[in-house]
Amino acid sequence: MPTRTRLTTLWRPLATAATAALAATLLTPATAHGTPRESRPVYAYDSAVREAVWVDTGLDGDGDGRTDRVAVDVVRPREPDRQGRKVPVILEAGPYYACCGRGNESQRKTYDAEGHVVQTPLYYDNYFVPRGYAFAAVDLAGTSRSDGCVDVGGRSDVRSAKAVVDWLNGRGTAYTTRTGTTTADAGWSNGRTGMIGKSWDGTIANGVAATGVEGLETIVPIGAISSWYAYYFAEGAPLYGSGPDRLADRVNSPGARARCGAVQRRLADGAPRTGDWTPLWTERDHVRAASRVRASVFLVHGMQDLNVRMQHVGPWWDALARNGVQRKIWLSQTGHVDPFDFRRATWVRTLHRWFDHELLGYDNGIDREPMADVERHPDQWVTAKTWPPRGTATVRLRPARGTLPGVGTLGLRPGTGTETFTDDPARGETDWAAETDRTTPDKAGFVTRPLTRDLRLSGSSQVTVTATPSTPTAHLSAVLVDLGPATVRDYADAAEGITTLPERTCWGASTTGDSACYQETRAKPADVGRTVVSRGWADLGNHASALSGRPLTPGRPYTITLDLAATDHVVPAGHRLALIIAGTDRDLIDPPADTPTLTLDLSRTSARVPLTGGATAFTRATG
Repeated sequence: MPTRTRLTTLWRPLATAATAALAATLLTPATAHGTPRESRPVYAYDSAVREAVWVDTGLDGDGDGRTDRVAVDVVRPREPDRQGRKVPVILEAGPYYACCGRGNESQRKTYDAEGHVVQTPLYYDNYFVPRGYAFAAVDLAGTSRSDGCVDVGGRSDVRSAKAVVDWLNGRGTAYTTRTGTTTADAGWSNGRTGMIGKSWDGTIANGVAATGVEGLETIVPIGAISSWYAYYFAEGAPLYGSGPDRLADRVNSPGARARCGAVQRRLADGAPRTGDWTPLWTERDHVRAASRVRASVFLVHGMQDLNVRMQHVGPWWDALARNGVQRKIWLSQTGHVDPFDFRRATWVRTLHRWFDHELLGYDNGIDREPMADVERHPDQWVTAKTWPPRGTATVRLRPARGTLPGVGTLGLRPGTGTETFTDDPARGETDWAAETDRTTPDKAGFVTRPLTRDLRLSGSSQVTVTATPSTPTAHLSAVLVDLGPATVRDYADAAEGITTLPERTCWGASTTGDSACYQETRAKPADVGRTVVSRGWADLGNHASALSGRPLTPGRPYTITLDLAATDHVVPAGHRLALIIAGTDRDLIDPPADTPTLTLDLSRTSARVPLTGGATAFTRATG
């Protein structure tokens, strides 16, 4: 790993072409038996091959009468060509290389006068190319220098990247120009590919893995979507005020905007704001296709990510487990933040070992280490051999009435009676949590006794609610809250839990146009009196089916189950665990057409919470 010396000038590799050729037979240190354990930076980055190819996707998304080609910028070590060696590929496919930039410093691709890439965003090429990997940066169809149209997680998006994996394995066709007929060969590739990316880029990795494409050995999705429906809706409740057509318009290249009107209309028509499930969402649901995944998965997510929420982790992780996929997971206290910016040194070291194991086949032991790393406090991490940890069991917690209206208890015994609240779209989960112990008209809260022992929640929860609305439309929110003082990452801040510093550290080799040096960050803490640890939402009109909603009959009770986001959180001794049920969660879901008053039937309302130690642990902690 590079020395973490703070530099103001560019760091360059010391290896010359001659020494790199000599070192080609000594790529890694060896054990006593000569088994490789770690790739080393023996190749000269400043003389790396930089080339652009256009891979044929076999689709004609823009309807111009010819199949779309997607641009792929490749950076790879030159020396293996001379030695007749083939190299594995780290691939990142995404829509942001031209429009919006990648990483904490919003980097974009840059090119020289001949159209060869000078800078690819982030450090992947700087760090891994000297270690014997190629890096490929793919412009999704419709973006930057690619043909076609963005279809927001659909066939075009996924095929854009899958076609590149096929080409790297000798199954596809690429050209040296966007419109020419001269083909480009990937004979330098050994076919072993790993995909990585944050947000939309990581979502593409999920989607390609769900095709089962041969040659994709591993994926590293960071803050990634597993179901595009769950990005826009939660059981019919709208989570964002616009649909995928708006997102496509943001990232489509100027040329694509002019020719992709038909695709835009299909996106708008196929994603009605009613929240009904349509074939468009089926095509974009990678969880349903998890049984096809062959690649290993190293998943990274912020437990307070309110952009790509933790609802994208639980179902995907569980589906991969059922399929026997090799998995590893990091869960941070941040929002939508890359691990390079919240745990940099450990992240680069771990990612290096992961790719060495998965793409180079090195027996470095990473597959035998704990499966999960969880950030318990800012910069304080714990590990678990498996995740959720063994001994975790779902416990059914029941709300009951207390001495004040809307302020009840939470325990194992069924409650009786009712509680009533009126939806107030001007308030949300932080308001409710701050007033858990007070009667307010907009929520009902239920709280355990102060805990005598720590209580760990690990996994996904569900809250089943029986509610009688006063209007034909109603939305519901349910949140689990840790009531007690704590120091957490300030995920509600614009930087979502980090502070960016002026100092830079370098992670790999640099050239004049592509520095490997990035601004350092540190955790941005916040002292709080309570912490929302999991949340979920639903349109009560979806009570009969998660696929479609219908108008409600005022005065009639309905039962619906809300899926809460996965989490891993310890409620410390002395704190209390609260369940809050309310209407619109401000800034997170849109309000319904009406302003309903809802009456909860407590005897038919409960929460199923994954607790390490199960019901016994809960009884001991609350007894």
